[in-house]
Amino acid sequence: MNITALRPKFIGCLEPVADIFIKLRFTPNMISVLSLIAGLITAYFFFRENFFIGAIFLLISAVLDLVDGTVARKTGNESKFGAVFDWIVDKYVDSLVILGIGLSGVAIISPYVAINGVNSYIIDFAIVALAIIGSLMNTFIKPVTYAEVGFEKREDGKIDDPLERVGFFGRPETILFLVAGGLFGLIAPAVVIIAVCTNLSALQRIIYLYIHL
Repeated sequence: MNITALRPKFIGCLEPVADIFIKLRFTPNMISVLSLIAGLITAYFFFRENFFIGAIFLLISAVLDLVDGTVARKTGNESKFGAVFDWIVDKYVDSLVILGIGLSGVAIISPYVAINGVNSYIIDFAIVALAIIGSLMNTFIKPVTYAEVGFEKREDGKIDDPLERVGFFGRPETILFLVAGGLFGLIAPAVVIIAVCTNLSALQRIIYLYIHL
């Protein structure tokens, strides 16, 4: 069970926002680009250690990521390219936002951990790298499975498969922790949690595939 299972409820709440974009004649791909731009702004503010403002823009990016699919469905503009582009935007946003934290130089665990002969900041950046890798791999497993196994059923323009409900920590959880961490000054523990949980979630999906395939 993960937050992804609640996606339909979130989308339902955002339908009025989608209606606004429809009236303004925004296409789904245009909204995806706006989501990417908001993500880039987030990465910049995180890099500048202004985590509160960055968190606000990340929340905007996440909302836009949900709205683009709703607009596509309501206007009949669903396309395979749009679905792929949405995935690409998501991963760019996730990677750049977490990288922004790493490049900011903010202390993750270096004040609390000392390893002889190892620069403490290397440890911090290693955690950031693990967070990025976990975020990417946790998602990368899905398209590889689509290609090898052949899931084709679609709901609201996206492929529906069992992996959508497997893995306790996916992109929604990552965004939630980053937003909460930025708003409440807890960005360091948020990154540690993401680094650990995304990789464990990826392992959970791998075990699921091993058992069922």
